[in-house]
Amino acid sequence: MAASVPGKVVYDQEGVFIHSSCGKLEDQDSLIPGTLRVVEKDMEVIVDWRPLEETLDSSNILFAAKDSSSVVQWNQSPKERNICGPEHQGSYEAEWDMVNTVSFKKRQFANGGIQSPVNIQSKWSFLFSLTDLKSIKQNKEGMGWSYLVFCLKDDVILPALHFHQGGSELLLECLEKYVVLCESEQDSRILLVDCQNRSLSQSFENLHEEPTDTLVQKFKRDPYTVTMDNFSKVTNFFRATDPATHQRPPQEIADFLGDAIPDLKINQQEESGFEVITRIDVGTRPEVHRRDPVSTVEWESNMDSEGRIRNVDHLKHIIFKGGLCQALRKEAWKYLLGYFSWDSTREERAQQQKRKADEYFRMKLQWKSVSEEQEKRNSRLRDYRSLIEKDVNRTDRTNKFYEGQDNPGLILLHDILMTYCMYDFDLGYVQGMSDLLSPVLYVMENEVDAFWCFVSYMDQMHQNFEEQMQGMKSQLVQLSTLLRFLDSGFCSYLESQDSGYLYFCFRWLLIRFKREFSFHDILRVWEVMWTDLPCQNFHLLICCAILESEKKKIMDGGFGFNEILKHINELSMKLDVNDVLCKAEAISLQMMKCKVLQCTL
Repeated sequence: MAASVPGKVVYDQEGVFIHSSCGKLEDQDSLIPGTLRVVEKDMEVIVDWRPLEETLDSSNILFAAKDSSSVVQWNQSPKERNICGPEHQGSYEAEWDMVNTVSFKKRQFANGGIQSPVNIQSKWSFLFSLTDLKSIKQNKEGMGWSYLVFCLKDDVILPALHFHQGGSELLLECLEKYVVLCESEQDSRILLVDCQNRSLSQSFENLHEEPTDTLVQKFKRDPYTVTMDNFSKVTNFFRATDPATHQRPPQEIADFLGDAIPDLKINQQEESGFEVITRIDVGTRPEVHRRDPVSTVEWESNMDSEGRIRNVDHLKHIIFKGGLCQALRKEAWKYLLGYFSWDSTREERAQQQKRKADEYFRMKLQWKSVSEEQEKRNSRLRDYRSLIEKDVNRTDRTNKFYEGQDNPGLILLHDILMTYCMYDFDLGYVQGMSDLLSPVLYVMENEVDAFWCFVSYMDQMHQNFEEQMQGMKSQLVQLSTLLRFLDSGFCSYLESQDSGYLYFCFRWLLIRFKREFSFHDILRVWEVMWTDLPCQNFHLLICCAILESEKKKIMDGGFGFNEILKHINELSMKLDVNDVLCKAEAISLQMMKCKVLQCTL
């Protein structure tokens, strides 16, 4: 059997079968269930299929059917129910909270596949590098599922992989991030592979084979994907059409970005060969140190006998300086996000949770009770559901809370996002929102509390996702102004490389660094920002801190447009959270001492 491939898993799908007995589908032994993964490792992309092992994972969780309001309830044995006790079973926590006592069973897949001992199946394991892939044949089986056949460059044809539980389209979408797949002129079922870095090579002209109006609509509906994918795809547009200059005319670049992000001010008035730099003495930058996370003892010492929080300003300060220990987050985040009032009592919070639970499930019932016939006549609800299902299936799937198939965490992620569409139907669902909900649900471990905390977070982030994207426009302009004040020389360098518009910070701002830090580090970053200390726009100072850390590499390396884009994107998951937060805080203290600070700053 092939050894496990270490690296970053970017696609993971169970229920992918090999049919070992050519078409005899009625024979269970002919179906070999397995797991298909796509893994990034050492600048290489590996496709890896292996038979399922006898392991217990979250995909094997059993849970009961749902009632009319679709409350997820986990199976518990009689013994486990007795342990909980009757007083706990009737409580708010027992009724709605996610319970960790779950049962497992040996997987029996649809279509008759049963997991077999590994030593019988090990000969079927295979893996290959994406650079060795020549073509993919895609087809549908008579039973309704799809299957794919990989052909390698040395004309080795691998066994057909049958996707009994779906996922073949997601696989192709994943592979298209690394290679270009084109239909064969001879057979439309065959996708030919052109191994080049698609994200940095597809031309602007190819992107605009579709009408401009269509692109603009996609940008409004899906700003995260269109911006971070399409901006990286149009690098050739910003490069030479004129062989002598190797650069697009500045006004042409300005017009393009101005159409995509109105209000982004682009200065094209300076004459070539001259650089206007206004230097301001911002003083020395102080040295900053972080402290340990706030402990439960510190938190409880700031609470009176009725449960009110005392010394709120002091508590926010120490949270800003060190974050929270994991045991506190479930409670403290509700205050930081505004779900709980700092001066509320325990009794008031308990009553509020009950009211909010009723309100949540009334909204949830609205979309749960929509029939298929009704949904056929509601295109917006269909679109929301389609986007949510697509995003949920690829959100934090390497985190144990969301890994595997039929994961309870994924079900709750889906249901909360669908219910949010009922809460704010005008906004509905926009891609990127699942990234904001995922850590909140992970911390809350509770459907109702996670929903209302997410609502509070979306109140802060709402403008980022609105059709006009006013929040994103404002933040990009503010960041540009801030960076020019702090380091006009670096700004001028970025502008000389057509990167002065800071569009590469779009993902940072849209989903608040969710893809830049590790999952557990982003919990720390968010709770620090939610204190609103030292200012409401502390996230812009975090952007400046990251850019300052990368300035030397960018300028000393003479990075051009492509290299800057690639370098910034590759920072994902490599940032040191304490270093970034220290630098951002130091920048804020330095600016506060500056006597000539502009009023706009």
